[in-house]
Amino acid sequence: MTGISLTFGGDPVFSELDLVVQPGDRVALVGRNGSGKSTLMKVMAGLVEADKGSIVVPPGKSVGYMEQDPKMEGFATLGDFAASGLEPGEMYKVERAGEGLKFDPARPVETASGGERRRAALAKLMAEAPDLMLLDEPTNHLDIEAIGWLEGELQATRTAYVLISHDRAFLRALTRATLWIDRGQVRRQEKGFAAFEEWRDKIWDEEDQQRHKLNRLIKSESRWAVEGISARRKRNMGRVRALHDLKAQRAGQIKRQGTAEFALDSAPKSGRKVIEAEGLTKAYGDKQIVRNFSLKVQRGDRVAFVGPNGTGKTTLLKMLLGQEAPDEGTVKLGTGLEVALFDQARDQLDPEMSLWDNLTSDPGMRVSGKADQVMVRGNPKHVVGYLKDYLFDERQARAPVRSLSGGEKARLLLAKLMARQSNMLVLDEPTNDLDVETLDLLQELLDNYDGTVLLVSHDRDFLDRVATQTIAMEGNGQAVAYAGGWSDYRSQRAPDAAPAAEKAKAAKSAKPKQEQKAKAGLSFTEKHRLEALPGEMERLEKEIAKLEELMADPELFTREPVKFKKATEALVERQEKLAASEEEWLELEEKSEAG
Repeated sequence: MTGISLTFGGDPVFSELDLVVQPGDRVALVGRNGSGKSTLMKVMAGLVEADKGSIVVPPGKSVGYMEQDPKMEGFATLGDFAASGLEPGEMYKVERAGEGLKFDPARPVETASGGERRRAALAKLMAEAPDLMLLDEPTNHLDIEAIGWLEGELQATRTAYVLISHDRAFLRALTRATLWIDRGQVRRQEKGFAAFEEWRDKIWDEEDQQRHKLNRLIKSESRWAVEGISARRKRNMGRVRALHDLKAQRAGQIKRQGTAEFALDSAPKSGRKVIEAEGLTKAYGDKQIVRNFSLKVQRGDRVAFVGPNGTGKTTLLKMLLGQEAPDEGTVKLGTGLEVALFDQARDQLDPEMSLWDNLTSDPGMRVSGKADQVMVRGNPKHVVGYLKDYLFDERQARAPVRSLSGGEKARLLLAKLMARQSNMLVLDEPTNDLDVETLDLLQELLDNYDGTVLLVSHDRDFLDRVATQTIAMEGNGQAVAYAGGWSDYRSQRAPDAAPAAEKAKAAKSAKPKQEQKAKAGLSFTEKHRLEALPGEMERLEKEIAKLEELMADPELFTREPVKFKKATEALVERQEKLAASEEEWLELEEKSEAG
């Protein structure tokens, strides 16, 4: 690509962009939501024409693009579409990809979901195996097993690829170079995604230093101009013109996009026991969802639900929330629960309504008699001002939701979710389409949230960062609780239950034997409780340290007495919980050793 410029009639998306992709390249394409990643990929694929510049693909080389919204008119089945670019007799390639990506080639196109269509588009690209694959969020709508299959295929291929993904673990495992789009500029580093954040922060630090120096120079030159310009007018007009040039340079600098103003306000605390499920059993015909499953969720827990699509994660979640009845067993919900739900399908957003109307028509956000305000955690706020907190501008406020990107829809749904007070968050695939900076903010927000979190996700890195307990839906009614996040689950999982390809991988990252061995003398529940307690105690110690740091401010009591009172109560509560956890750990450890 040489001298590529593209504007869409407004500010440039790219200007004079030069870019080369070599055979065998494994490139991460990263940038904030809305920075132009997908647009650049479509330019590379020839689907969007640049205003100027040229693209050269050497003779005999092919470029393939995984469409986000594939057009399937004229095809009876997903398999027909996926095989449309292949030679006769190569249908086996589609069937193999279909098995790994978990879609049925015989599925009629008219009954296929959006996720199934995208998996078929990905299978088509994998089967065609072009010289360069352009992959835009290929892990969306894939479960963890299918992500693992795709990761293995991309590690083994000799084909070059450029990859957009929000999945940090996926990017770290696969990429050897990074393209970073930032304010219309594309930079390249010959290191994979693992080195991206350090590189980005270094460049931003250098920018800030240069901006600081420029501001100091402008200030100095402006002082000179005011103090002596009349006496030196003829001799120093060049210096005055240079001052104007400096100011123009500062005005021409493109400001970095800020971060969304995420905030959560906890409702009054729920009871200590949030959910107590005993002996849950559920089946649909011959399909067993869970069998004799028990779980206790306490206030402050972060419980993740993982497993292949179709194993019943959402069904189990609905039973635990009292929204669906089990065939057998009981569920007791704690007192004072106020639940906020983030749904994977984005059903809470009307695609035909504007962003403005989606907020103001929500009964929980409507302000009586005020059409331009929404209620945000108990306080009225102007609609546009609140949307700006989530990085939307005034022009977008009146645009229909269907015009938004996937990441922007996720941000809008988070805006609705975070306007409410809650003490339990239910997050169903919240990470889809979010950029890494927004994921960092969401994780930090959950770390500081006083309530309880139930999370369904296929993002392994996010699970490791957030979850204190993982419920693995392993099929045939097996739902097993493990302490910690995804990596902890993989290291604790019984070797016989893991696929052969994963056993060697799990062995490399396995914990020391003294942590892995079964605790003799303990019940199944006690064993997992003993494994979970160290993580809980570490989290409580961190929260106590943060509260003590806050209360170290000698003026906090007089300046913000309400905040001081809340912090004091929170500190006492966490200290009591830590003491109880330490006592419980000692009792279980003694029982284990006695056994």
